[in-house]
Amino acid sequence: MIFVFLFLFGAICVASAALALIYKKDMHTWILGYVKRRKPAKANIKGPIHVMFCFVDHYEPQWKNKDNIELERARVDRWMRDYPTMASKFTDADGYHPKHSFFFPEEEYRHEHLAKLSDLCHRGFGEIEIHLHHEDDTSDNLRKTLSNFAKTLHQEHGALALDPKTGQPVYAFIHGNWALDNSHPQGKWCGVNDELIVLRETGCYADFTFPSPDATQPSLPNTLYYAKDDPNKPKSYDTGREMKVNGEAWGDMLMLQGPLGFNKEESKFGILPKIERADIRQNCQPTPGRVDNWVDTHIHVKGRPEWVFIKIHTHGAQDIDMDCLLGKPVELMHAHLTTKYNDGERYKLHYVSAREMYNITKAAEAGESGDPNDYRDYILPKPTFRRM
Repeated sequence: MIFVFLFLFGAICVASAALALIYKKDMHTWILGYVKRRKPAKANIKGPIHVMFCFVDHYEPQWKNKDNIELERARVDRWMRDYPTMASKFTDADGYHPKHSFFFPEEEYRHEHLAKLSDLCHRGFGEIEIHLHHEDDTSDNLRKTLSNFAKTLHQEHGALALDPKTGQPVYAFIHGNWALDNSHPQGKWCGVNDELIVLRETGCYADFTFPSPDATQPSLPNTLYYAKDDPNKPKSYDTGREMKVNGEAWGDMLMLQGPLGFNKEESKFGILPKIERADIRQNCQPTPGRVDNWVDTHIHVKGRPEWVFIKIHTHGAQDIDMDCLLGKPVELMHAHLTTKYNDGERYKLHYVSAREMYNITKAAEAGESGDPNDYRDYILPKPTFRRM
């Protein structure tokens, strides 16, 4: 009897410790969804697996600085100088170089910064979308802020796609501090419970905020899905309807997420694997093992498993991370992508912008198949972008 008691006591202690760790790491919001999700068997996929690689950036030149314009300029100028040098070394199956999606904060707008980024994008090295930090906001003010910024980006820089039906500028969105739809547990960094509705009404075609490092993470990790807003409650995106072949749009917002799970090649004390949140920075470098994990996560539109989507993110204007993002660590990542995942037989690599990722997911939803390169502009055309 004493052995049974000790066994049960030990089991309770282990379970309690595991539960405490789960809550400490904010895994409670997504761990069940992660466990329940089933990946397709690669053996059942005919032909090559197409890997869509999308790099999105919470690009904030004013990071920890609001008075030094020269520092802002130096940060932007380094990307203008070093990104083409790095990216030109690599091409995908379609002849494209890596494409960087700059999600620029509305509250940090300076014409000269966007003029430079637009020039970079005109040369084929990326595209520009909308990022926003706000707090204690209102629906009306948010609607005005997003509409005006979308208009400015289009009119001043040719930086957004135009809706072919309305002719109005449309955009992808990343919420500052991941607090989309007023989702922070303490109500910080937003204030708008109907944010998904406001985003849709102002031309947002998809949200690219997640995965997140805290409790704002939805309960549907590694899933491309639609969310419907409850204007009276926060975090309406927590659940929704998965994108699927021959399906249709639903609700208010399409949620396009990056890989979330566990880093198999790194562990704490040799036991506990690190959480993988698709974040790239100096102290979280994009090693070949992480790249393999991203591919293996196998994010796809249900019914089209041969098209795999990888969305990773960074904060590219932070000085401490630029050597990683513009130097050897990212070069090693692209070298691994363009060799292991671009052999033309088992895999084909496609560097895509946020807009192109959206277009290709919508093509899959519509039942299209074959080479995803044919669908980069499936719904939304490429922005014009202006040269300096």
